[in-house]
Amino acid sequence: MSDDDALLAVVKADCPTCVMATPALQRLAAQGASLLSQDDPHFPEGIAHVTDDTDLVLSARWGIEVVPTLLRVSDGVEVDRVEGWDRARWVEVSGIDGLGAGLPDRRPGCGSLTLDPSRADELLVRARSDELIGRRITLTALEDDADAYEARGWSDGLPVVPPTEARVLRMLECTDRTPGDVVAIVPPDLTPATVEKVAINAVLAGCRPEYLPVVLTAVEAACTDAFNMHGLLATTWFAGPMVVVSGPIARDISMNDGLGALGQGNRANATIGRALNLVVRNIGGGRPGGVDRATLGNPGKYTFCFAETPAPDPDWPNQATETGLAPDTSAVTLVAAEGVTGIIDQLSRTPESLARSFAEVLATVAHPKLAFIFDASLVISPEHLRVFREAGWNKARLRGELSKLLTLDGADLVRGARDIAEGMPEGFCGGTLPKFREGGLSIFQAGGGAGMFSAVIGGWAAGDLGSTPVTLPIHTPEEATT
Repeated sequence: MSDDDALLAVVKADCPTCVMATPALQRLAAQGASLLSQDDPHFPEGIAHVTDDTDLVLSARWGIEVVPTLLRVSDGVEVDRVEGWDRARWVEVSGIDGLGAGLPDRRPGCGSLTLDPSRADELLVRARSDELIGRRITLTALEDDADAYEARGWSDGLPVVPPTEARVLRMLECTDRTPGDVVAIVPPDLTPATVEKVAINAVLAGCRPEYLPVVLTAVEAACTDAFNMHGLLATTWFAGPMVVVSGPIARDISMNDGLGALGQGNRANATIGRALNLVVRNIGGGRPGGVDRATLGNPGKYTFCFAETPAPDPDWPNQATETGLAPDTSAVTLVAAEGVTGIIDQLSRTPESLARSFAEVLATVAHPKLAFIFDASLVISPEHLRVFREAGWNKARLRGELSKLLTLDGADLVRGARDIAEGMPEGFCGGTLPKFREGGLSIFQAGGGAGMFSAVIGGWAAGDLGSTPVTLPIHTPEEATT
């Protein structure tokens, strides 16, 4: 009887329950059942033919997790299964009366060798490597991984994780998109980035597989005309992409929105932003000294990614909700960003005073005498947020107050005013000017619960002149089944 017909029993000699069940296995074989042994083709004894499955190909095909397992199949399709020893169920599945008479009623089985961690990568690659279409590169035994990847230009200057077939396949398990699907056309070389190529760079960056949906969305957002990744690379300004993750997925993958959210120490924060930059570098060709022309750059061009704290109430929606997405939507917001400027205000106990502190620092973005040319982001910490909430202010009111406070006198901004040559052309300065264009100030919520500190993050040229923040919902595989 073949493994595609009737009955199939999977066992291993190193399993006491399988050894105990030998009389039942012998009777099954006499009735024409097929037996597969994972570790010894001579087990069970007394059976003329046992299929050697020490390579675990058939066990992997049938998804065996416990031995012994008895399967009933019809036309190659499984119709019933029992794992471990359960005499009544073995009789039911096999249809053989009295099978296992004299044996215990029940006994738990052992773990299948397909679950052995030392075999997992081998089995995965053997079963699914044909799904991968990328070119394989084999390093010589004398090559150091980190040095070899740096020499080939795949690194951002820090060591990267070798993108083995097994690691890439595990990464791809966290998306329902096929490896060859094109995610985006990546500037500056306008190269198609497939799901597989993005997964490879996510591995290089050190991502866990569950981060991949966020990385894919960040790549899509970066390659929109509105965000203008090509322009952000080509500018001599400091800025690079900042990834802000909102919604349930941030907690699901353990991102940091609290203490040190803008800093080091969290794998998801660190590697998601890095993966995006590696995609731009390795797929799109955006490298420092080439199209990337930043005069100074900033450390955020390695990675700049954090999670937004869940909205405390509807009056303080997160950035994704402000753009029109449902409050429980997981989303990525991509913003052009330079370095972080801290705001210290430990004395303001009224929202009016604290808003003025915020405005004073925001007015310095790019240069105190430049208006509506650059965007910016404001990251409000919990202690500062409490000042506004306790006074009954909502996010919309804070925006309105900041807009008023950041409406600047053109006479102070004109070139030469205050003995500073830099400034706005005289033709713009006949009245007042807004520091930021409409929609040019993004407001996020993050940070630890202690410390009356918030942050301003300068951006880049605004709107059609440069970059516009882009928010996209994150698609996860679970959504396809709901």
